[in-house]
Amino acid sequence: MLRRKVSRQGGLPDCLNPRLRLDLPARLGTEQGPDGCGKALLQIGINMMALPGGRHLDSIPLPGQRLHLMQAKPISLEEDAQGDLILAGGPSPGDPLQLLLKRGWVISTELRRIGQKLAQDRWARVHSMSVRLTCHARSMVSEYSAISKSSSQEMGQVEKLLMEKCSELSAVTERCLQAENEHVLKSMKACVSETLSTLGQHFGQLLELALTREVQALVRKIDSSDNVYTTESTTGNLFSLTQEGAPLCRIIAKEGGVVALFKVCRQDNFRCLYPQALRTLASICCVEEGVHQLEKVDGVLCLADILTDDSHSEATRAEAAAVVAQVTSPHLPFTQHLSSFLESMEEIVTALVKLCQEASSGEVFLLASAALANITFFDTMACEMLLQLNAIRVLLEACSDKQRVDTPYTRDQIVTILANMSVLEQCASDIVQENGVQLIMGMLSEKPRSGTPAEVAACERVQQKAAVTLARLSRDPDVAREAVRLNCMSRLIELCRSPSERNSSDAVLVACLAALRRLAGVCPEGLQDSDFQQLVQPRLVDSFLLCSNMEESFV
Repeated sequence: MLRRKVSRQGGLPDCLNPRLRLDLPARLGTEQGPDGCGKALLQIGINMMALPGGRHLDSIPLPGQRLHLMQAKPISLEEDAQGDLILAGGPSPGDPLQLLLKRGWVISTELRRIGQKLAQDRWARVHSMSVRLTCHARSMVSEYSAISKSSSQEMGQVEKLLMEKCSELSAVTERCLQAENEHVLKSMKACVSETLSTLGQHFGQLLELALTREVQALVRKIDSSDNVYTTESTTGNLFSLTQEGAPLCRIIAKEGGVVALFKVCRQDNFRCLYPQALRTLASICCVEEGVHQLEKVDGVLCLADILTDDSHSEATRAEAAAVVAQVTSPHLPFTQHLSSFLESMEEIVTALVKLCQEASSGEVFLLASAALANITFFDTMACEMLLQLNAIRVLLEACSDKQRVDTPYTRDQIVTILANMSVLEQCASDIVQENGVQLIMGMLSEKPRSGTPAEVAACERVQQKAAVTLARLSRDPDVAREAVRLNCMSRLIELCRSPSERNSSDAVLVACLAALRRLAGVCPEGLQDSDFQQLVQPRLVDSFLLCSNMEESFV
């Protein structure tokens, strides 16, 4: 997962920074409730309205992608008359996790909606929803108690506090209905807001305690089981929980989930479960606690062993690559301190290049290339290793294989690797030798097929990084002349002047202006006077403003 900021180096624009960013679609973040009650409610970060993904690559449409665990019908927070929340079918009998998640989703949604109505001074709705909230909270407490059959003293105390605040909220909102004096109502509104905030805190604490208890049970079951079917079922449940967002991943990591899953990945009798266990690990490692636990149990060494062992299935090695991609993600600051990775980096990089070369599907290639792309950010030595391993040839050859490379998401990984490798002088000659300039030229014309926001964004990144790669490589006169011969300058001018060609992306515009200027320095005769005067001669910022502020004249 991920919209990454990159540090400015030498005053260059973002798209020309020596360490180019890698943008894979992000795990959706949590939403914030209105009037501050969202902060209290989401103190542990659990937001049942969000639709989080399970891994760093979650919003890339992959075959067999898991559906969100929540099956309750989405609602509009703007609805009023038809605003009652009903559990779709109710939780499965005897399933505490489903109960907690579904009831928790309803209660958190009600809290946010009450905050909205409170801000609008719609006191009748605030009161009726407060009464309904009390019913939902009472149902969750009683139903969970019936299923779990026992409760800790701490949970009992929080349950009591929660129900007391629910009753207090119902009582105070009823009094607000009868108040006529505006000053009195204003002071009572502050009281309602404070009560709602405290109620949200108690609800968050109770939900965290209950979910932690269920996670502990799952982890113990995985840790102690020697039965394949039991372990498979329990690991599947744990994976489903990771799909609910980062807060649950933190709980799982804290309660020993990473340790238990790596234990599975070190037992030969569980080999058939390695892909599932690794997929779950990739999800957990989206949070700092997960990565720290991975390092404590020598997880990187385990991943290296799996990736370099050809006796493992391709699916297993692909999921191991996904974990590597997650723990080397450049948008996560804590992954940059994964010291144990450097010790195994060479063998991991070698194995990933081989996996790219032998990949039997687009998904496998995507996971392996994403891991390589992230590693090029992780350490500069990785680019030199890739050069020695003839990775440029492997990647460029894959581009002509539709079975492996057929989406902008995959081309995004390839051009990221090329952009980061292009800082090496030898890279230019290798790319020219493999006809890579023509491929980069083609990436400047990347277009989305479906028009979905994720795919459109991926196409923008491909165009931007292709222009950055071209600008860097054009330091070599041979590359610059080849680019001019292939009419790259015409395409760059089109991208600068036509917003629709770049989806009005400023990042693509800046990168194309920089590449055009680099090529114009080698072959100025390839430009018309108007192009030179508007796109090359002025300061970069002036050309940027001209192209971005006078869009209509270019359409």
